[in-house]
Amino acid sequence: MKQAVLRIGENLPLTKDVWRMRLTGDVSGAERPGQFVNLKLEGHFLRRPISVFDRGEDSLTLIYKTVGEGTRQMAGMLPGETLDVLTGLGNGYDLSRSGPRPVLLGGGVGVPPLYWLARELRGQGKEVRAVLGFNRREEVFAEEEFRALGCGVTVTTADGSWGTPGFVTDALPEDATYFYACGPVPMLRAVDRAARMEGEFSLEERMGCGFGACMGCTVSTAGGPKRVCREGPVFRKGEIAWT
Repeated sequence: MKQAVLRIGENLPLTKDVWRMRLTGDVSGAERPGQFVNLKLEGHFLRRPISVFDRGEDSLTLIYKTVGEGTRQMAGMLPGETLDVLTGLGNGYDLSRSGPRPVLLGGGVGVPPLYWLARELRGQGKEVRAVLGFNRREEVFAEEEFRALGCGVTVTTADGSWGTPGFVTDALPEDATYFYACGPVPMLRAVDRAARMEGEFSLEERMGCGFGACMGCTVSTAGGPKRVCREGPVFRKGEIAWT
């Protein structure tokens, strides 16, 4: 974990509720895809945990959804403003287990942390497929960004208004060698049941501190209670005791 003051380079809407923010400065604390940052917002006691969409030499790109006061405040911030940021939180994905044909499964705002992962896997020469799930066409984002990396991309929508009708499990390739999934718990539970290969889940959970002190994000696992912010947010298939 590393604390840094980062400057907003851009903050733009991608859909009605989803925004992209690029932060510049010392981002050396962010080391692995799947890690997250914790942002301090003026007037709020608790920091806001946000997954990392991409990392550059001196920049982090975040994609977030406006769901409460904190994220709505973020949407109103302008280039040039600064944020106090804790970077390099969480364990991140294990790229060594992917095999030659990994599949990335993202649901809604579970899509963002998979992009940096996809870029790293493509850099290793892996045949990456991304299945991006949304409720409807108006909510779709990042499709072209994944395609630009050379990924095979399938978009699913629950209402059938774009791409493949249904859910990410309806487009799960049978010949994939490993999966990486991030999204709401019902989606992850369904992936766990449907996937025949091994893989990893990145959990979304409300957090108090973001670095393991408060125990507020504890989940049940095969190895006992574990903190999503510290021992996670990434857990291997078979670890989570789904409720």
